[in-house]
Amino acid sequence: MFAVLPEMFSYPFLVRAFVVGFLVSICAALLGVSLVLKRYSMIGDGLSHVGFGTLALATALNMAPLTVSIPIVIVAAFLLLRLSENSKIKGDAAIAIISTGSLAVGVMIISMTTGMNTDVCNYLFGSILAMSKNDVYLSVALSIIVLVLFVLFYNKLFAITFDETFARAAGVKTGIYNMLIAFLTAITIVLGMRMMGAMLISSLIVFPALTSMRLFKKFRSVTICSACVSVCCFFTGVVISYVYATPTGASVVMLNIFAFLLFWIIDILIRKVWSVKMLFRPAAASLFLVAVLFPGCGNSRMLVVKQNKAGSFSVDIPIAAETVVQAPLLHKLEPADRNLDSPVIEIKEKMFIAQTNDVYLNAEDYLGKTIKLQGIFKKERYEGIDTEYYFVLRYGPGCCGTDGNAGFEVAWGQPEQPYPNVDDWVEASGVLGYYEEDGYPYLYLALSSLTVLDERGAEYVTQ
Repeated sequence: MFAVLPEMFSYPFLVRAFVVGFLVSICAALLGVSLVLKRYSMIGDGLSHVGFGTLALATALNMAPLTVSIPIVIVAAFLLLRLSENSKIKGDAAIAIISTGSLAVGVMIISMTTGMNTDVCNYLFGSILAMSKNDVYLSVALSIIVLVLFVLFYNKLFAITFDETFARAAGVKTGIYNMLIAFLTAITIVLGMRMMGAMLISSLIVFPALTSMRLFKKFRSVTICSACVSVCCFFTGVVISYVYATPTGASVVMLNIFAFLLFWIIDILIRKVWSVKMLFRPAAASLFLVAVLFPGCGNSRMLVVKQNKAGSFSVDIPIAAETVVQAPLLHKLEPADRNLDSPVIEIKEKMFIAQTNDVYLNAEDYLGKTIKLQGIFKKERYEGIDTEYYFVLRYGPGCCGTDGNAGFEVAWGQPEQPYPNVDDWVEASGVLGYYEEDGYPYLYLALSSLTVLDERGAEYVTQ
């Protein structure tokens, strides 16, 4: 497993995913202990559905998803808390009402605006690699706030978790600290949805806590072990996803299930076979934390360039409205715009879709830099337009049973040079440029070389 780590960390977007996933995993595990013990564990599932509805609304309004989702989900968390405490609609019924209602609203908004596309799949099942730099900065800042508040109010949270009635009698303002738990949970859920999706995020809250409780009985021990298990399962799940091209969110959940079963078996062996169980429990837990790091990561449906009804190529980006990626042949970068000293960025076959997606999500980091990729050469002429457009791309998975393409439009600067035949396998190298038209950014490669290769790579890529 360790042999692939240098390769994985050579991708900037994977580094960002690891940073955010590490922090969100810790936050979810710490809060999960209190939520499970207070029988509020399904609040994560309910709030994730609310988050799906708000993300759909943000997409329809072409607004930043996180900035729209966070305040609405926080309000929903407070509302769930109030309904559970003071209403005739108790606990699970309140969660069911709000979660299903929010999910229905989200589906209605999507069906009336963007339609069931790749964005919807990313929101439902997660897209850990589809994160812009702004997403990362906001996620890191909010995760640190969650961790700091949890540490500062640890004793109060411990008190209301185990005996809220006694804590209230002792003068603890339980209502405020319950609201604090709801507030921290809401933030963690919204941040985790980018990684795990609305359908799977509750697993980050429930599984590490239940797993740790199999071997540890003290609140502090369970909390620390939950954080360790959560981080180990996340890290290993992402590596497995990278190596075997499995969905990232599902891989992380499967590792959590494996950890739970392993701790459960160890607990049974300790209680049934060994009489000196207190001696072996710490050793057994330590062995798991080491062993779980040794499997070997990530298919997440990322950017998909596809041909729409109008004939243009479009890009599904999980955090933004549809972006049309095409440029006129006569447009070229001025010499001052070229960053000739920067190293050539090679779009590799192993992570072709993910790397291409990263260029579109963080275009400001790549403009003026030379990008090299291999793919199928395509030529398109659209109705009502005399100009021909050229692309280097590979086929890839779309959403909901459709296939798409991923790649870049290419164009020679002046003087124009010959283009190869359609469907030739080519290696293209050029400087990334863009311009805006009708409010959309148009990206393409200003070619410096375009070579036909005899040996073809994988025409269909999955990650």
